[in-house]
Amino acid sequence: QVQLRESGGGLVQAGGSLSVSCAASGRSFSSYTMGWFRQAPGKEREFAAGISWTTDNTYYADSVKGRFTISRDNAKNTVYLQMNSLKPEDTAIYYCAASTTSLPMRAIRFYAYWGQGTQVTVSS
Repeated sequence: QVQLRESGGGLVQAGGSLSVSCAASGRSFSSYTMGWFRQAPGKEREFAAGISWTTDNTYYADSVKGRFTISRDNAKNTVYLQMNSLKPEDTAIYYCAASTTSLPMRAIRFYAYWGQGTQVTVSS
């Protein structure tokens, strides 16, 4: 089992940058594929980015591709999401999640462990 805790959310102006982190505790963090999801008010939770445990495979939603970068440091049990060129539509609660699949999956059902989320607000 793994416990996840996000941090680093906040308020930023459109066009700015923000980085969120997810610290994991528990067993075998390095064996989990990790994902970042987000949920805007009144909308369903959606996949934003994912990274395999080897870091060789990263996937992004089309809406964030080229602006967001997911990375992980297995020695620190932490996964990061660097967000650049932020837009008001990026405003959401950002959640990290862990999956036992070998590749990052976009569907929520593949992720067994979730953090509590961190709020990211982008003002226009």
